[in-house]
Amino acid sequence: MVGFKKRLNDSVQLRLSVTLSLAILIVAVLAGIFAFASTINESHEMQDETLRQVAILFDRQKMTLHYPVVEQVVGDDEESRVSVQYLSDSSKATGNDDATTPLPFPTTLADGLSTLSVAGENFRVLVRTTVGGERIVVAQEADVREKEARKSAWRSLLPFLILFPVLLLVVSDLVRKLFRPIATLSEEIYRRDEQALHPIDENHLPTEIRPFVVAINRMLTRVSQSMETQRRFIADAAHELRSPMTALSLQAERLSAIEMSTAAYERFLPLSLGIERSRKLIDQMLALAAAQSSSDRKPTSVSVLKVYRRALEDLLPLAERRHIDIGVESFEDVQVVGNEMDLFILVRNLVDNAIRYTPVGGRVDLAVELEFEIVILEVKDSGKGISAEEQLLVFDPFYRSLGTDESGSGLGLSIVKAIADRLGAHIRMSFADEMNKNGLCVSVWLKRGKAEAGGPVIDRPEFPNP
Repeated sequence: MVGFKKRLNDSVQLRLSVTLSLAILIVAVLAGIFAFASTINESHEMQDETLRQVAILFDRQKMTLHYPVVEQVVGDDEESRVSVQYLSDSSKATGNDDATTPLPFPTTLADGLSTLSVAGENFRVLVRTTVGGERIVVAQEADVREKEARKSAWRSLLPFLILFPVLLLVVSDLVRKLFRPIATLSEEIYRRDEQALHPIDENHLPTEIRPFVVAINRMLTRVSQSMETQRRFIADAAHELRSPMTALSLQAERLSAIEMSTAAYERFLPLSLGIERSRKLIDQMLALAAAQSSSDRKPTSVSVLKVYRRALEDLLPLAERRHIDIGVESFEDVQVVGNEMDLFILVRNLVDNAIRYTPVGGRVDLAVELEFEIVILEVKDSGKGISAEEQLLVFDPFYRSLGTDESGSGLGLSIVKAIADRLGAHIRMSFADEMNKNGLCVSVWLKRGKAEAGGPVIDRPEFPNP
């Protein structure tokens, strides 16, 4: 009961349904009581009118009465029988029950309708004086009249008994349909990507919900502007720092060419490495800002092997320094939908991350698979991998796995995630060797593109659960 009260307080839809149902129930009960009482009264009035019509018919036809020996007549029902006799013949009653006529009515009865007990039964009695001056009695058992009146009254309640559950179903369905736009709106917002800050379409919404949606759209606009301002600030700051850091890097290279003492070289080496890390951090900040930028980039059909080749050419020196065996397992080229520069940055960051976190003498493999209209890019390494708990955190900016000696900014996978969101791609992480739980395999699911560049593009593909 407590849980239902809480749901009732929290849910407008449930509260409206319960309120309307109670209102229908109360109206149905009141209408049923009124119909029941009205039907009984009408039945009694019709029965009284029947007695009057019998008395008028007797007077109009100038009928005479005699009381024969009781015989069984086909179709005669003793309980519902209407009896007619002269009031003066009441003294001639031969029995003390209602099975024979005349019945022992009081001779002092006044003209009109009355209910009285005769021979142990209740009778509804009409006394009338005829044109000839004779007084007649038209009577019928009251219990039979009451029974028929109640039957009619119960039959009058049948429409209410049928309509009540029907109305409850109609109200429940109507309330659900009225609140369906809210559920649809909630589902639309829930399914949105975290970077999707475009306004919600308010044209198809009810007037009562529209002000709420307008307020949300205004908030989304402010959030979008605020995020864009922050991205511009990061990009501008990184751009302003890029030139002096590049100059410092060049000065460090020139300084390294000069002969210096062992002590000076030991102090110079950390400085040079720090300058290089800072320069790379600035480059990655610029790449992240570009990946998160809201500017439109026209998608085309891009060759996967071409992107792989560019990434390998760029990172091969790093792999050779670490004695990493790196290569492409697939030889069949596949086209994917996207922007070539975005895909290159995505693959380059994945490969760079794999090289840096693979032990010296390890292995990094690039592969591509085709499943129907879905292209799966894979980058595998022979490192120690990432645990399932940590896989949810590695895409956060500046997050770095603990227990590794490799220096880095923690922005590489954030850039990958931002580009994947822009392309509508899906990213999955797993162990390269599931049996031994080591190595990392990063899979990127993309929509297959046309063979020719600039072909038609299908917006934001739906991927099956990997």
